[in-house]
Amino acid sequence: MLIYLPIAEVSVNAFLLLGLGGLVGVLSGMFGVGGGFLMTPLLFFIGIPPAVAVATEANQIVASSFSGVLAHLRRKTVDLKMGTVLLIGGLIGAALGVLVFNYLKALGQVDLLVRLCYVVFLGVIGSLMFVESLNAIRRSRKTAGAPAPRRKQRGWIHALPFKMRFRTSGLYISVIPPVLVGIAVGILAAIMGVGGGFIMVPAMIYLLGMPTKVVVGTSLFQIIFVTGFTTLLHATTNYTVDIVLAVLLLIGGVIGAQIGTQIGVKMKAEQLRILLAIMVLAVCGKLALDLLIMPAELYSLGSAGGGH
Repeated sequence: MLIYLPIAEVSVNAFLLLGLGGLVGVLSGMFGVGGGFLMTPLLFFIGIPPAVAVATEANQIVASSFSGVLAHLRRKTVDLKMGTVLLIGGLIGAALGVLVFNYLKALGQVDLLVRLCYVVFLGVIGSLMFVESLNAIRRSRKTAGAPAPRRKQRGWIHALPFKMRFRTSGLYISVIPPVLVGIAVGILAAIMGVGGGFIMVPAMIYLLGMPTKVVVGTSLFQIIFVTGFTTLLHATTNYTVDIVLAVLLLIGGVIGAQIGTQIGVKMKAEQLRILLAIMVLAVCGKLALDLLIMPAELYSLGSAGGGH
């Protein structure tokens, strides 16, 4: 059943889009990630222009994150104060990211930038996750009943000024690192169409020293507003948000997330992470291959800067 996407200007099978939405929904339910970093490249593969894929995927993340936050608010595992500080940084970053995106779109280089960003990020993150998961599996076999080592809480972060008390997280730290983390994630949301949870969550645990139980809910709280703001900016400045595409992905995603949550409960955390790492590396490999096979895109870089 082919359906015409007015903004993307392509016809795509509606069931294929529902299936992709479902697949990424399953992943977000299993791993607690927004899934944007896998969904956006999958949209490239079926012929959706990168500019449309990025803007529309940000839209889908708002809805999936919203349902997640409601569950966390009920459990009181959202640090609203920390979430607000991260959000301030996130909104600044999103505005900067959309400016860069628009500038490159005017140059005709935005598709190449988005693809290159994905190859670099997915390659690095997939490799790190894979190594970390292998080590975790080895450790769990060696020390079956040993307690997990405690993280070192003091560091350069505690020497910074502008300290604030975050009661839910039990922290008293400077607001500078959370704002900087927010800015970085906001830029990524605008350029790559991702929620940024795969960077936000490790940064909150290892850099800010937040307890793991409040990290996911706080990250989702911030993601809702940043991706919502990003979608609004893309829709008003680029006109690249395709509502038909967004609705189909949303329906699939909502159904998939319910299934993913059930599967996630039955598997070990290390097994889940290694599976996700393999999938990330596979998508990264396919994107890199596409870039190498189509050298015409790379030559256009030279022509943009070589006319002087």
